[in-house]
Amino acid sequence: MMLRSFIAVEIPSEIQAAIALSIAPLKNALPKSLIRWVAPQNVHLTLKFLGDVSPANLEQLAGALKVEAASHEFFPISLGGLGAFPSTRRARVVWIGLEAPPALDALRRGVEATAAQLGYPAEERPFSPHLTIGRVGQNVSASDLVRIRTALEAARVGPLGQIRVGAVHIFKSDLQPGGSVYTHLYALSMKSI
Repeated sequence: MMLRSFIAVEIPSEIQAAIALSIAPLKNALPKSLIRWVAPQNVHLTLKFLGDVSPANLEQLAGALKVEAASHEFFPISLGGLGAFPSTRRARVVWIGLEAPPALDALRRGVEATAAQLGYPAEERPFSPHLTIGRVGQNVSASDLVRIRTALEAARVGPLGQIRVGAVHIFKSDLQPGGSVYTHLYALSMKSI
């Protein structure tokens, strides 16, 4: 049995709740037919998407990532702001922004290198840290995109708080009709300073 998996930083529930509260007006302005919103408890910072992995390979990866994570010190990330990829004009993914020190990119590069040593292909796109909160539907019209852009540009999401990154996590993702369900598999601690 293969497990659809990814490596991420967990977002504390109080920050997930703050995100949900701050984007409630935006969600009310845009019907579900236009944007599939991520459930608040599923908001996370993806470091690497793995795809389908066997449980044995995940265990091996967790062992290697335990060593990698322990070589990094805890660091803070500040969250806030709202945007879209590739742009608000042609939104496909709606996100909450974050400010992080170079330690985040160092951690992400370490995760990539560790995964590559075990045969997982490296991500070709540049790392653009964000928290995905919604995905625009595949069949939206040009007028729908204008409506989405207008709502995004009118929305204001101020500072949402700061988190202290102290671990890397491996999750499995089960695709369900109501949205993905994430199950926590491994927590790999970083070193506290």
